[in-house]
Amino acid sequence: MRTRLLTICALLSCPLAAAAQFVDRFDSPKVEGWFTIAGDGAPVIEVEQRDGVLRMNLDATSDRHNVWWTCIKRDISSFLDLRRLKDPKYELRVEAKVRPSHAPRRVNFMINTQRTTDFHEHLREYELADTTRWHTISMTTRDLDVVPGDSLFVQLCATDWGPGRYYVDVDEYRAEVVRRDRAAPAVGEPLVYHPPVPDLASFTHHIAVAHDSVIDSDFPQVNFNDWRITGRDGDARVLTVSSSQWIVLRWDLERFKRAQVDGAGILELTTASLAIGGDYVTAFGSDLGEEFGKVRIIEILGGDPAWDQRSVTRESLLRGASYEEVFNTQMIIDLELASRPGEKSTFTLPRPVMQRLLDGTTKGLLIRPLGALVGSVYASEDRSGQGPKLHFSLKQ
Repeated sequence: MRTRLLTICALLSCPLAAAAQFVDRFDSPKVEGWFTIAGDGAPVIEVEQRDGVLRMNLDATSDRHNVWWTCIKRDISSFLDLRRLKDPKYELRVEAKVRPSHAPRRVNFMINTQRTTDFHEHLREYELADTTRWHTISMTTRDLDVVPGDSLFVQLCATDWGPGRYYVDVDEYRAEVVRRDRAAPAVGEPLVYHPPVPDLASFTHHIAVAHDSVIDSDFPQVNFNDWRITGRDGDARVLTVSSSQWIVLRWDLERFKRAQVDGAGILELTTASLAIGGDYVTAFGSDLGEEFGKVRIIEILGGDPAWDQRSVTRESLLRGASYEEVFNTQMIIDLELASRPGEKSTFTLPRPVMQRLLDGTTKGLLIRPLGALVGSVYASEDRSGQGPKLHFSLKQ
């Protein structure tokens, strides 16, 4: 989770006498023991009890930038034997049954204490692929630093889902101290937040983009595939991302439609130029302000599935549908674009996203700015050969 989530780790109540495990099936007449917290932008979270289910009602309709987080949080210290957790042989395992109002979307677990400083260490994200069934998700910590007297907090969070109204239903939440060597396997494919990028040569497939172009909200009926920068040595063919211009990318992956991707993939872009600046921290505060000056990588889920770079426009891509109907309003990842010409940027595409690209469920990728920047990357037509590429491996 972003550094802005440091603020969600405020102290709650002090621990009571230790017991064996914590289970909440939400069968009480009202929600008990759980606190709601929210930050950045203007999200609102409320919880209610609905027939044995805790519902997290999320309202982000007043949010301007879709950089928000919402969580339910609880101190479970009194339910667990913290003396065991002090022993490196033991870890904490958490598990929940959840169901989202919109999909695909990610939720995350976070586990921390009042002494935690690295809030990414015990944070895992989970892809929820549909809204029709309950999804069981779980994780087991590694080297959790907890001692008797600590406040041990568990959280379930939804972040950056979009500028609308959503909910997450929670049917059960469980936490227990387990032997590290006997812990049950994780359920629901825990995803590390911003994992390290491996050597690109380690992937088995390196696929150049088939179609890439720019769409423009000010000129939605105009094709911009001839976009270029004129320099001393001639024109460079580029793709530009700015407040009104967004990059769209599509690959020819038909031959991989029945294949199974092996792990995450990588999107590679090469910078041609970048204009950036702005004192966001003074305007928005440090937690929210540090999120700007980046680009967002977003799945294209609808619209014209076979758009051609030589003719695509914003209007033709959307085909009369709304933004929310065509693009996933929860981005894949936010990261800075490499600042120097010729420098490469790499963006991790989690395994579920890569699989949707191979299956054709995801039609391509959209790149838009988070903040006021003007960045250009080399297009597939540029003579440098440094157009967008996908790197991934397949299961044998």
